Amino acid sequence: MELAFVDWAIMAAYFAVSLGIGVAVYRRAGEDFGSFFLGNQQMPWWLLGISMVATTFSTDTPNLVADIVRSTGTVGNWTWWAFLLTGMFTVFLYAKLWRRSGVFTDVEFYELRYSGRLAALLRGFRAAYLGIVFNVVIMATVTLAAIKIGGALLGLSPVEVVVVAASVTMVYSALGGLTGVLLTDLIQFTMAMVGSVGAAWYVLTLPEVGGLDGLLAHASVQEAMAFWPSFETMTWQQMMPAFIIPIAVQWWASYYPGAEPGGGGYIVQRMLSAKDEENAVSATLLFTATHYALRPWPWILVALASLVVFPDLEALRAQFSHLPDRVVQNDMAYPAMMTLLPSGLLGLVVTSLAAAYMSTMSSQVNWGASVVVNDLYNRFIEPDATERQQVWVGRIATVVLMTMACVLALLLKNALQAFNILLQIGAGTGLLFLLRWFWWRINAATELTAMVVSFGLAIYFQAAGRFGWMGGGLADWERLLAIVAVTTVAWLAVTYLTRPTDEDTLIEFYTTVRPGGPGWGPVVDTLRGRETEIDVDAPSDLPYALSCVLLGSIGIYGVLFATGFVLYGRFLLGGICAVIATAALGGIGALWPYLSFSDDSDEAGPGSKRREGGEETARHEAEPV
Repeated sequence: MELAFVDWAIMAAYFAVSLGIGVAVYRRAGEDFGSFFLGNQQMPWWLLGISMVATTFSTDTPNLVADIVRSTGTVGNWTWWAFLLTGMFTVFLYAKLWRRSGVFTDVEFYELRYSGRLAALLRGFRAAYLGIVFNVVIMATVTLAAIKIGGALLGLSPVEVVVVAASVTMVYSALGGLTGVLLTDLIQFTMAMVGSVGAAWYVLTLPEVGGLDGLLAHASVQEAMAFWPSFETMTWQQMMPAFIIPIAVQWWASYYPGAEPGGGGYIVQRMLSAKDEENAVSATLLFTATHYALRPWPWILVALASLVVFPDLEALRAQFSHLPDRVVQNDMAYPAMMTLLPSGLLGLVVTSLAAAYMSTMSSQVNWGASVVVNDLYNRFIEPDATERQQVWVGRIATVVLMTMACVLALLLKNALQAFNILLQIGAGTGLLFLLRWFWWRINAATELTAMVVSFGLAIYFQAAGRFGWMGGGLADWERLLAIVAVTTVAWLAVTYLTRPTDEDTLIEFYTTVRPGGPGWGPVVDTLRGRETEIDVDAPSDLPYALSCVLLGSIGIYGVLFATGFVLYGRFLLGGICAVIATAALGGIGALWPYLSFSDDSDEAGPGSKRREGGEETARHEAEPV
């Protein structure tokens, strides 16, 4: 298949606009750390929310959905739909706390929350673990999808795709910093949505598909349509990984980029870039609603249609005979369907996928570089580095991280494989990330234990499966449960066996962040005997926030299911879901005035520490590694 002139013209125009934005903001972005990595903390909620959505919509996302639908049916999407619960907690409990914390990166949090040399060690370990190792794996999965799409639609080899994609993205990411990323994300999200909806519409018009009615009448599709689990159609062994584990364990126990319990990575970077706490919360709410309620169905429809056009792997491999068999897995169904698009629409879709790749990679590499600079280079290597030096180190880190990701991408096979590996690496840590804001007893040893144990077990199970060791025959969901159980027991034991965080650090954290809740009882009792700027006995908005979590989950799931039922022609059920969703989301509007937001975010934000010169540096000098 070859792209026509109009297809190439659409892509060329998009790349020109993106690079133009990067050039336009180059000088402003390179002024200092805050400009390059935080957009000077002047970003509005709508731009940040759209950027989060654009970043989460990467080239591997439609491939992953196609893999899930073809492997386990539409119901298998609960493996990521369940993370909506995580998202709602992040919106209403944690977004404002992050913005209030005054940190530069989510990794810097460790020396705000914990004390002593172990806190510094943990910060350095997490910077390398998240900013480099974990981040490289994420970027590798995104690049893997680009490899498959480039091979399917452009006839390029894996190495050719990697070289081209990485080069373009590195130049773009190094030019504009976060401001450039946010502005181009606005264009990228629009193109991505138009492309995915347009592709779904055209696929339904294919003669072999026969429109929406013809699609839903096909026997293979009917077996995969259900988006709600049922023991009538699924065995217990199928139900566990498809629904029970995600909804009962995975959402709170696993750390997955874009759905981190309590927030993390580029999501927190966007929160820290917001004008104030209310903008941080609104941005995260917009992202969560759009990610789960607006985007899934175009991908699902294309995946269902692929069951008609390419019913098995042999059909896919016949379509892509020029690619190695290890590359052509079920996640190739989405790019396979794209090969059927006409000129013009094909160019738009390919460009939208390129935009999705650039958005995700630029966000991930910008965040990863910020961690490398702030939490490794500036913290441990060159504390007196100038702002300009930090920006240039960030640009160098961009190139290194991208190179590492591309090498790893050439070794992976499919999107679902990488998804499961990432879930296992972070298994058992999610509950800790939720509790550390609201329970004073968690300390640096707790977090270090959770990271080491979960990562070590994930590596062991991968090796066990390859070499036939004990546990090597466990299914992915069984491995997940085992890692969650062992990791949770380990970090809880270490929490009670080690000394708590220094009292002064706990007090400083509590008075700065003001998390509320009963988990800070001993600290609050201590503060009652001191003069403080906060009223420790003031009523908390926690009950209202938790109510919004429940209502938000009901509302967004309601929109998701209403859309599905309407597409399936079940209008009564669709209407009922729509009414429930409207009532739930309306309830959030009624409770919004009762949520508390500080009016001093600009004073407490990351930029204040640098402007006031040395508050963080002084703390580090007092607590060497």
